[in-house]
Formats: sequence, C-alpha cells, structure tokens
Amino acid sequence: MKSNFLNIFFLIFATSLFAQTSDSLVVKKEERVIVVSDSLLPKEEYNPLAPAKAAFYSAVVPGLGQVYNKKYWKIPIIYAGMAAGIYFYKQQDKDYDRFRNAYKRRLAGYTDDEFQGISDDRLINAQKSAQKNKSISIIVTVAFYLLNVVDANVDAHLQQYEVSEDLSLQPNFDYNQFNAKPQYGMSLTYRFK
Repeated sequence: MKSNFLNIFFLIFATSLFAQTSDSLVVKKEERVIVVSDSLLPKEEYNPLAPAKAAFYSAVVPGLGQVYNKKYWKIPIIYAGMAAGIYFYKQQDKDYDRFRNAYKRRLAGYTDDEFQGISDDRLINAQKSAQKNKSISIIVTVAFYLLNVVDANVDAHLQQYEVSEDLSLQPNFDYNQFNAKPQYGMSLTYRFK
C-alpha cells in the first residue's frame, strides 16, 4: 500500500513539474489573420459625391456624365436619340407651316396651292396631326436628355456597389420521395458573415 501511495505521489508531483515551465522554454505561436478580397478588381475608395457629379455633368453637357463614368459607348445613343427628336420636330414644323399657309391662302380666295385635290377639312386635320407630332418630338428629345442624366447617376451608383458571393440565386433540383417525380425551382441563398 505504501508503494501505491508513493507511486500516486510521484505521479502528481511529476505532472505538476511538467505543467510549470519557464517562459524561456515556452514557444508562443503568433496568429496571423489573412484577409482575402472577394473581388478580382482592386477596391476603390467609396466616393459619395460621384453620382451627383455624374448627374451634374450630364445635365450641363449631355454625355459628359457617361465620360465621367467611363461608359463611352452610351454617348452615341444619347446624341442619336436627341438628334432624331430634333430632326422630326423640324420636319413636322415645316409640314405644319405648309398646311397652314395653304389653308390661309384658301381662306383668302386663292386656289393655286400645292394641295389641289385636298379639302379644307383635310388640311385642318393635317395641321392638327403635324402639331401633335411636333409635341411628341419635343417629348422624345426631353426624354433622351433626362434619360442621359438618370443613366449617369445610376451608373455612378452601381460602379461603387460591391458584389459578393453572399447573395446568390441558384437553380434548385429536388426529388420528391412521395410521388417519385423531380421538382424544379429556384433558391435564394444569403450567407451571414
């Protein structure tokens, strides 16, 4: 019994000796945190005034906001839309003046206008139609101008938007065990960090 007692005492004493080591013998492990970027492009600093600048530039000179956003391919579309609206406005204005002058000459008693086989009612309707088309042309021109400003603003916002893998929409295929038929669907996955 005495030897069992000594063995237990020795075991407790030996383990306490190994537990107490000096600081010179302890090797401290340094922890390193590695941050991996989830984007292939370098991260740019967030600029909260970029959308306002792009919208202001596009409002002053159409297309300048797209230059600021480096979306050069949109500039010809903007100018083509605005030029088409202006072209059709001028064309409809000429037609309106022709119809109006012919109608005025008829009211004055002249019959030598360029619309010999057309009645007075048709000339009045042609004037109304040309006036309506002029208004539509103005609306199209203004719409392309406003679209230019809004596009520059939204594009500047989206350039600073960070896209990560935390939110994904994936097709889902599942097998129904009750009726032995496949089920198709979409799953929206959101991961919290």
